[in-house]
Amino acid sequence: MTVAPNVFGVAGDAPDPALIAQAAQVLRGGGLVAFPTETVYGLGADAANPAAIERLNRVKGRPPDKPYSLHIHAPDQVRAFVASVPPLAATLMERFWPGPLTIVMPDAQGKTVGFRLPDHPIARAFLKACGVPVAAPSANRSGSPPPTDANEVLAALDGSVDCILDGGPTRLGRESTVVEVRDGRAEIRREGAIPPEAILAAIRR
Repeated sequence: MTVAPNVFGVAGDAPDPALIAQAAQVLRGGGLVAFPTETVYGLGADAANPAAIERLNRVKGRPPDKPYSLHIHAPDQVRAFVASVPPLAATLMERFWPGPLTIVMPDAQGKTVGFRLPDHPIARAFLKACGVPVAAPSANRSGSPPPTDANEVLAALDGSVDCILDGGPTRLGRESTVVEVRDGRAEIRREGAIPPEAILAAIRR
């Protein structure tokens, strides 16, 4: 038996704090929450909750050894996960955040972790209210087109997501650009909403 998700209409630059708080409570309780960004809708889970991540893997159809990027609401949150921010990463953060750029860098254990700071008031309000690190891939099954509105999320994941923050259609409709910074170099891992030439221009300044 599938259960229809709660769908909260929160369009606008000042989303209802009560609805945001309810969605954040769902996520902290181990639930999956879809929310809008400027690119596509993300599917959020508590990154520190193994059961939530296991469920996210099942819903996405994604192997457990493939890591998720963390969505954050402020740049200084990065420092809680890394020993130091590489200079090139700091340059990209200053130039493109908030915005459609995921930056991958070494974490405090020497592995890599991606960070994304969305340019969307609903996303940032939700991420701040969660108070936990949020893993948030696109809200679709792996291999399917990423959703750009709440109806597409419902069509893709109805019965598998607990809550949807409906902020209307996304502004860009294309996934974030992914750049990995390591050993003083920056490499584009996925082309997206920010063109490669803009990334290269930023790091060559």
